[in-house]
Amino acid sequence: MRKSRPPVTIRSGKIEFLRTNSRHHGWPDFYRTVLSLTWPRFGLAVLALYLGINLLFAVAYLLGGNCIAEMTPGSFPSAFFFSVQTLSTVGFGHLYPATVYGNAVTTLEIVVGMFFTAVVTGLIFVRFSRPIARLIFSKTMVICNFGGKPCLQLRVANQQHQPMVEAEFRLMMIRREWVIEEDDDVRRFYSLKLDFDRLLLFPSAVTIRHQIDENSPLYGVTAEMLEEAGTRFMTSIVCTDTVIQASVQSQADYSWEDVHFDHRFVEIYTEHADGRLEVDYGRVHDIEPVPSK
Repeated sequence: MRKSRPPVTIRSGKIEFLRTNSRHHGWPDFYRTVLSLTWPRFGLAVLALYLGINLLFAVAYLLGGNCIAEMTPGSFPSAFFFSVQTLSTVGFGHLYPATVYGNAVTTLEIVVGMFFTAVVTGLIFVRFSRPIARLIFSKTMVICNFGGKPCLQLRVANQQHQPMVEAEFRLMMIRREWVIEEDDDVRRFYSLKLDFDRLLLFPSAVTIRHQIDENSPLYGVTAEMLEEAGTRFMTSIVCTDTVIQASVQSQADYSWEDVHFDHRFVEIYTEHADGRLEVDYGRVHDIEPVPSK
């Protein structure tokens, strides 16, 4: 009987996928795995590897007997700290190899130390050099009239202290639909047309809107219909960071529970007498009921 493997967890926004019977072909991608770690986990992984290497070589020195001159025989702390000095190529000079075995082990550790330093330095550089979008997506979406027609709306704000350029916006809807031909329900994907999907300059905050007209898959939709179809929305923004001249990307997803009918986003812009625009980032997520006429 074939032994079942634990499922692989993949998280995409608020949705968590459990991959069962997912086989890995070839060597695992350690580079991608390490880069995907958070900074605390990355630091712990590097520390664990560093201590593991030194523990391994400390044992190797102890197995060599008196292979290291001036080292206390059988002293694990002495062997461990000699390994630390050798791995870092510091070499204080008090302890030194005394036999061929000792020289061979120290040579191997120096080579391992050079590779360890090079790899960790490269990983740290890549982690620091990766651009971060720092975009805030509103926690909810709203459906209300704008320009006399109902619109699905969400808000996004740029947290960087410099404006982004060439910002491109995408919005997609996913819902279950019954297909008569197959006599089964399927998940369909719809790209929702936006009032605008590109901004040359993206300095602060903007509201993204999809007009719900006769050509929209949301035409005539209600909250009950969204729930029944298990509707979800995904949005993505790709723009260019003007400081490091690199493309950055961020995304968010919403479920039917995050859509509020007959609500609107509160105003966050205030225009001063000198022409400056004040943007209240503390109210990016705030919504309010649409006043009844």
